[in-house]
Amino acid sequence: MSRAQKLSISVALCFLAVAAVASAGGVEPGEMITKQNAASVAELVSPGNYVLAAQGMQMHIVAPKDYIWPPPYRSATEQYSAQVRLDARGNLVNYVAGLPFPNLDLNDPEIAQKIMWNFQFGPAYTDDLDSRDNVVMNYSPRSANPFAVYPIGHIAVYRNVGRTEVSPVPTDKDGYTGIMERLAVGAIMVPIEPPFWQNPWTYFVRYRYSNPRRSDLTWSGFSPSLWFASSLYPSDYLSANAFFGNLDLNSLFGFSGRIQNFDFKFLGEKQMLAVVHAKNLPAKSCAADGGRTVCPEDWELRHVYVIEADAKRPSRFGDIPPIAKRILYIDTQGWFITASDQYDHQDRLWKTLAIFNTVRDREFPGARAAVYSFPRLFQTALVDEDVQDGYSTVLYTPTPEKAPHDTWFINQGMISQRWIIPDRFTTFREYFY
Repeated sequence: MSRAQKLSISVALCFLAVAAVASAGGVEPGEMITKQNAASVAELVSPGNYVLAAQGMQMHIVAPKDYIWPPPYRSATEQYSAQVRLDARGNLVNYVAGLPFPNLDLNDPEIAQKIMWNFQFGPAYTDDLDSRDNVVMNYSPRSANPFAVYPIGHIAVYRNVGRTEVSPVPTDKDGYTGIMERLAVGAIMVPIEPPFWQNPWTYFVRYRYSNPRRSDLTWSGFSPSLWFASSLYPSDYLSANAFFGNLDLNSLFGFSGRIQNFDFKFLGEKQMLAVVHAKNLPAKSCAADGGRTVCPEDWELRHVYVIEADAKRPSRFGDIPPIAKRILYIDTQGWFITASDQYDHQDRLWKTLAIFNTVRDREFPGARAAVYSFPRLFQTALVDEDVQDGYSTVLYTPTPEKAPHDTWFINQGMISQRWIIPDRFTTFREYFY
């Protein structure tokens, strides 16, 4: 049997596993989960996401649908996955493009590390991503109105490795720096009241390197009206700390931490409710819980891997990561995170993430700029709630405050490696939302 045939069988079994959960778990398509009957899904969501349901996040149960990989990604997996392995430290070796480990053995002692590398190089986007006109809204448990709103012009990613669609493929070599991935979040408008209001703004830029011994570099910059200069952090200090509410850079897309900074444990596989084919894009604020989440939205049963990610204490500066442990729920078909629970250093549940996704070939029926030849996975929103004090942060991608327009550009060449540089965000104000 050829490698391609084995991969096809593996993918087909994964699709069947998703289909098999359609009527399992005690919920049926058509049910509406509210605060009154939230207990019926207690075993089908993460402990943190159950808190969200119990406080009023309404969940409309629908039948699960397959998420089909983009054809270029599947071809790359067939071509390159046979050569990929892990070294003694769990670092990826001989990776080129596609899914690193399509054929997993759950008894493999390296299973957790392989699942995380599959997540890192999953099929949702491989070359570049530009999410525009986003907004962060922060809510207290005592008010239905956000107490702070931060518009974000761009969340952008450019990858040098694992490329499948935009030339150069499969690698855009950055020989002088060895950068594997660049991330930009900004410009972020800061709501400071007069007399200091002069369009103050800030941004984050992060470089991640192919060399596993080289830490991320993260820049944070501010407009002159805030009297701060651009700062460079040669560690994950900024990435691990919250900004503009609960959200931290390592929690973008459910998890965006540097794999070498965590110890991973495989906790098993489960059937879990998740939002994969959301009805609404932009997402809609949840009136039933005072806007602290997104609802009502379509939730479907998915087959997920459960991974524990324990933060290592950085040795360079000795700072202790605020989030000690994360429990990640990773979709076995699409390799994206559906939910994450975060724990403090007393091993108490601290925060929970609920990630809202949809799969379609365009954002809205009248889209013109971003129309794809096959369905793409779009994140519609991310909820990050502190379950200890009730404060909630909702990242809308894109904002619900504007009429539908093209905001998601995936593997379209909209972002280049020279676009994501710190200096650009200190001089160009057209990135305002």
